[in-house]
Amino acid sequence: MTKSNNKTSRRQQILQALAHMLEASPGARITTAALAREVGVSEAALYRHFPSKSKMFEGLIEFIEETLFSRINLILSEQPNALAACDKILYLLLTFTERNPGITRILTGDALAGETDRLRARVAQLYDRLETQLKQVLREAEVREGLRPSITVGAAANLLMATAEGRIAQFVRSEFKRSPTENWQDQWMVLTQGFFR
Repeated sequence: MTKSNNKTSRRQQILQALAHMLEASPGARITTAALAREVGVSEAALYRHFPSKSKMFEGLIEFIEETLFSRINLILSEQPNALAACDKILYLLLTFTERNPGITRILTGDALAGETDRLRARVAQLYDRLETQLKQVLREAEVREGLRPSITVGAAANLLMATAEGRIAQFVRSEFKRSPTENWQDQWMVLTQGFFR
């Protein structure tokens, strides 16, 4: 294994350990000393891969962004129906959080208490990007399908995001017992009845 691959895998190992600790200890603050013990290295070794703990959190946020937006691009290329595309985008978000409970604490801000404001701003930006994507899908629905939401496009996209964010918050608050995807399809049907004029 080359030195750069070893460095990449060690970085990956640190991020996976951080995600695991966030899941295993809901509500707990993660120290670099505890993280170093979890990875089996010294704190100095952690800092060789990441200059700060906030950079470790940024690494996890980058993973979230890359995972979600690469898959959203696939959904958009494959799904011409606007409502189905919105459903798939939100279901992707909910499924991602269900499969990555520790990382989900970052999305709710729970794990970022006491961390730099820049991290919370980055998470807010991620949610804004998701909402903008939904707005785009809804705007294109009018052009492609002759459909227009019964409320403004901005209000409609916000309603969809608020619903998903609420389910994610419940998941974290229940310490990962209340699945964010549970009953989603039934609720989606009710949520989107009369959605379009």
